[in-house]
Amino acid sequence: MSEIIRPETIRVESGTGKNGGPVLAADYRRFVWKRSALLIVMALALLLSLLWDVSTGPAQLGLLDVFSGLAQPDQLDASTRVIIWDVRLPYALMALVVGACLGLAGAEMQTVLNNPLASPFTLGVGAAATLGASLTIVWDFTWLGLSFTYLLPLSAFVFATGASLLILFLSRNLGASVHTVVLFGIALMFGLNAVVGLLQFVADSSALQQIVFWTMGSLARASMEKVAIVFAVFVICAIWSTVHLWSLTALRSGEDQARSIGVNVERVRLVVLLRVSLLTAVALAFVGEIGFIGLVGPHIARMVLGEDHRFFLPGSALAGAILLSLSSIASKALISGIILPVGIVTALVGIPLFISLIMARGKEYS
Repeated sequence: MSEIIRPETIRVESGTGKNGGPVLAADYRRFVWKRSALLIVMALALLLSLLWDVSTGPAQLGLLDVFSGLAQPDQLDASTRVIIWDVRLPYALMALVVGACLGLAGAEMQTVLNNPLASPFTLGVGAAATLGASLTIVWDFTWLGLSFTYLLPLSAFVFATGASLLILFLSRNLGASVHTVVLFGIALMFGLNAVVGLLQFVADSSALQQIVFWTMGSLARASMEKVAIVFAVFVICAIWSTVHLWSLTALRSGEDQARSIGVNVERVRLVVLLRVSLLTAVALAFVGEIGFIGLVGPHIARMVLGEDHRFFLPGSALAGAILLSLSSIASKALISGIILPVGIVTALVGIPLFISLIMARGKEYS
């Protein structure tokens, strides 16, 4: 486990040696300053990626045009304003907020399950969202009084949340151990995938095409209203996660060590899984399945920032946002004039990136 320095440690050590206190205090300040600087660098990289994403697309708009359009929208002609403010900006911002949600969710899940391969898809939440979307595509539920535009994400959200609550209920009644949660999640994922396969078998050609497209993941349906919803949920969950920063950091030392300093491991795990489910369900409800962000983002943050969750959690959110933003750029640039589903790009980039990360940290994982 990487270095973890707590202020309490410094207070204790400062009284035990003649010069140990000042030295440890200086080391702690250097530790905090270095990681704060790294977070600022990641935030700046995210801003540059956002501007690059907004300036990328079939319409020939340069970076200066984008700067000017964002700073002075009243000076734009109608078509350019629509391209920047109604199409590209929601698309780019949705990549940021969804990537941040998946990065934060993946980081918390890997910690509470103590499993470097854990991600929001491990517990079948993604498969449940796909099932909800598929049911809405195959059967007409507009008699409920909602348009298809809202029924699709609403159904995905309801099923993803329902799957999470089912796992939490079963796990709580059977002990909520790591193995119990993971096994329930894997079993649920395979079961839900089988039901989605059955729906694809009975669907007509038009519905089948929509289901397949949804499973590829796409930012094309982004709007500022949807971005605001996902961002609001992310902010709430990010603030909520600060309650468990020290408990999660302690969990990285092992469950027994965490219990010895008063951490209620089972309760922390259940609360964190509920938060992960909310983040994942809201993110996937509007864009479909986007894999590997919640898996790779936390590994990058861990390599850069270490295990102290005061820095690791925001770093994972930033890493996830950067990864999905860069994937968004690649989805528009790989084939001229065509925007690829971003879920395909994340899979193409995520697999070799994840393998390289595993090889780089192989000894630690073994």
